[in-house]
Amino acid sequence: MGKRGIRMNLDWNLESLSPGQYKIADYIQKNLQSALFMTEQEIADILGLSIASISRFWRSVGFKNIKDFKNQLREHLEVTPAAKMKNIMDKANAESLPGQFLASSIEHLESTLQHYSQESFEAAVEAIVTARRVYLYAPGPSSGLAELMHYRLSRFGLPMHRLDRGGSELFEDLLHITGEDIVVLFGFVRLLPEAKVIVDHARECGYRTVLITDRLVSDFSARSDVTLYASRGEIWEFHSMIAPTFLIENLIVAVGMKNQEHHLRKLEQLNQLRKKYDQELPR
Repeated sequence: MGKRGIRMNLDWNLESLSPGQYKIADYIQKNLQSALFMTEQEIADILGLSIASISRFWRSVGFKNIKDFKNQLREHLEVTPAAKMKNIMDKANAESLPGQFLASSIEHLESTLQHYSQESFEAAVEAIVTARRVYLYAPGPSSGLAELMHYRLSRFGLPMHRLDRGGSELFEDLLHITGEDIVVLFGFVRLLPEAKVIVDHARECGYRTVLITDRLVSDFSARSDVTLYASRGEIWEFHSMIAPTFLIENLIVAVGMKNQEHHLRKLEQLNQLRKKYDQELPR
């Protein structure tokens, strides 16, 4: 995975932003190219905020006004592969659902690549392969992603455990997490109370956390040791799991490449078991 599209380091001073400004910052960071042609009124309408809130926002993040923001943005602007593909599909008038979802999926993948951090990715891989045990917290729709991680990484011989219990029952699991462990959390849109407890508990007990999220700017983005971004669309859009799945599969492959001989030996042992008991337990 590499660096593509528009990548502009905006001065998001998280300590000074209000909840409404977090919302603006996240939208702008995800839609830099579109924002270049939008008015403050259009941004306000999309986000359900007042135009005064949008006007005050620019100075909070290091710009004089929206004109100053756009002038600096133009210096970094370049056409992305996603924009090119969308243009082709628009010209072709593709009306079928597969065509429409393909265009949307390409945009999610492109956004994920655009904001990809090699340093964060490698830190997540290293944390997983060196952990005594890998815990997964994946509420709601992200449950399938955790199941994929659990299934694939268990094959390598990594000790995996799902944190499925919510509410006060979560404490039954937290009791056994040590400083040698890692918790991979999925926090899409917002962190649930259980996730907040996990990251707070991690600070006290010394275990590491990896957060996989679809928010570029949020009040919880600095709470985890490692944060990985995967685009799922805006809050008001259909939330696709294409990009998060892409990210998880890359993590799985990267983990497999670490201690490669050991991990391949585990897979070969699995194959031998299948052959030995093929008649009793056919696939």
